Amino acid sequence: MSSQDPLSSLGVHAQPDGGSIGVYSASATGVELLVFDADDPNWLSERVPLDAGDDHVWTARSEHLRPGARYSIRCSGPTGPEHHFDERAALIEPYSRGLLRSGTGWRSVVVDGGFDWGGVAKPHVPRDHTVVYEAHVKGLTALNPDIPTELRGTYAGMAHPATIEHLKRLGVTSVELLPVHAFVSEQRLSRLGLTNYWGYNTLNFFTPHAPYATKQAQAAGADAVLREFKGMVRLLHEAGLEVILDVVYNHTAEEGENGPTTSLRGIDNATYYRMNADGSYIDTTGVGNTVNFGEHAARRLVLDSLRYWANDVQIDGFRFDLAVTLGRDETGAFDNDHALLTAITDDPYLEGVKLIAEPWDIGPDGWHTGGFPDGWSEWNDRYRNRVRSFWLRDIADARANGSAPTGIGSLATRLAGSSNLFSPERGPLASVNFVTAHDGFTLADLVAYDQKHNLGNGESNRDGTDDNRSFNHGVEGQTDDEGVLAARRKAARNLMGTLLLSAGIPMITAGDEYGRTQSGNNNAYCHDDDLTWYRWDWDERQHDFAAITAQLIRLRSENPALRPVRFGKFGESVPSASQLDWYDAGGGTMDEQDWDSPQNRTLQFLAASTPEFEEANRILLVLHGLESETVVTLPSHAEVGGYTLLWDSAEETVAEGTSEFAPGNAVPMGPTSMKLFRAHD
Repeated sequence: MSSQDPLSSLGVHAQPDGGSIGVYSASATGVELLVFDADDPNWLSERVPLDAGDDHVWTARSEHLRPGARYSIRCSGPTGPEHHFDERAALIEPYSRGLLRSGTGWRSVVVDGGFDWGGVAKPHVPRDHTVVYEAHVKGLTALNPDIPTELRGTYAGMAHPATIEHLKRLGVTSVELLPVHAFVSEQRLSRLGLTNYWGYNTLNFFTPHAPYATKQAQAAGADAVLREFKGMVRLLHEAGLEVILDVVYNHTAEEGENGPTTSLRGIDNATYYRMNADGSYIDTTGVGNTVNFGEHAARRLVLDSLRYWANDVQIDGFRFDLAVTLGRDETGAFDNDHALLTAITDDPYLEGVKLIAEPWDIGPDGWHTGGFPDGWSEWNDRYRNRVRSFWLRDIADARANGSAPTGIGSLATRLAGSSNLFSPERGPLASVNFVTAHDGFTLADLVAYDQKHNLGNGESNRDGTDDNRSFNHGVEGQTDDEGVLAARRKAARNLMGTLLLSAGIPMITAGDEYGRTQSGNNNAYCHDDDLTWYRWDWDERQHDFAAITAQLIRLRSENPALRPVRFGKFGESVPSASQLDWYDAGGGTMDEQDWDSPQNRTLQFLAASTPEFEEANRILLVLHGLESETVVTLPSHAEVGGYTLLWDSAEETVAEGTSEFAPGNAVPMGPTSMKLFRAHD
């Protein structure tokens, strides 16, 4: 936006001698600035009427709008089903950089925002080298004994050397934080004595969530909270780690018709929310309201928020919750050329920022995996479902029925980057591959439970998906049966191995690297306790699994053939693509009928990188998806003289040394297992 755009004046622009404020409302008949006493946030010290200006932007100046000032806005306007004006309500100014709780309400806080970045720049990790680690600020560090008590569960704890050492040892490149925009718990949860732990109930799009700051920073005020957040980003960047934020722009904490009026609803309900003709909310998010991105002011609010976090706070990327909602047009249909999606992609202030869509919402025609524009990556639920099915439900069905329901063909498509979902222009890096996420079973629970166990959520086990594609391997939940435990551990290694050896951008859920459990709860959004917190008292097997996860990430980094940037084309040499050859267990070319035959669940996948920025590389990945032993014959290829075994999922620990094989060698494969080889001349 140019400086001539009236919306450029939105929010508070403060100087030591005072500042200006701009508020958008197309429906209000009056807007007031309320400035509160510096010591008593309930004592009103000044009221300033705002003047209506161009394009429904209301403005005023006040000598009291200085860093540290506490303020609200109050709006009056017409009545009617589409309006929620209340002249008594003190509202959060939408562009607030700081917030303060005051009784049952909120005060916006003017922040200075100054910070010394010390010359530390963003790491700018290339997308093909990216390994995302989805984590909760509080949950990751709340129980870590190597972090001082006062720093556990905070932004400072996230940036503590103990946390950074763990992340670096694991080898991930990018930490994706569950929502850190200021949020509150829903009224229903509060009545049940529960809390919104995940944070998908945003109060304000510009303010960091204060309860994640240290007590010292909270006591010092909004500026101190913001400095602690920026300090976390600086220290993670200094360690070479990116910071990606999970952002929730699709709805707000104002909930449905009977929800609280804290900000947008009281400022201009008719503009900011999607409604039916009778004023009832259109809800494609499942929480009562949906932000109306057909309106320029709503789009601008999101763009300005993204610019602020990407530039002032130096954030490296964003994962957009229920991103289909951001692309719904005035008719409610999803449009991948929507003005907001295009504006985000084309904004020069967001150049180089990673954009990740959750490509669905709960509205009509809400699933659009593969449907976002160039420049976006997407959570690939088709990948998740197929990988889970192949290694878990198919195995359970084979035990029960004597035969798996499907062959290996659809898994091969996912291994190679899901070219049936993403266009050649977007390539395999459009796919963010995941097996688990915050929402659903953890990896340990995925291999230990057939059913969800969500009674503790207060909804009689009705909440959470029933489509888990999990397998308990014979016993539901905890067991001392070593045979069952060994099968579970191997299944977890197969799942993690598949994730980290597939084309695309892998995402690991924090705790999966050691086997974190939520006791079968697959919707633990309302548990802020040791059910969801990351534990650090690992047993020997958990240490082994963490070491294997780190080994797989290292092997991914060392072998460009595993992380192509582009899809290959048959008969062509495409830069930064992988040339793929597929073989059956006998080392021969796959026949057409072999791809989907339930009897053929063994595949050899030879991938050769096409050098552009790195040296040429070729790997062989062998998968065997039946609970019986088999033997594979390593394939012959004109450019391959031998194979070095790098990893075997049948092994419980990281193997020392390597084993060498020649094309044509017979190699035994254990039941349901994988092997990774490096091919060489």
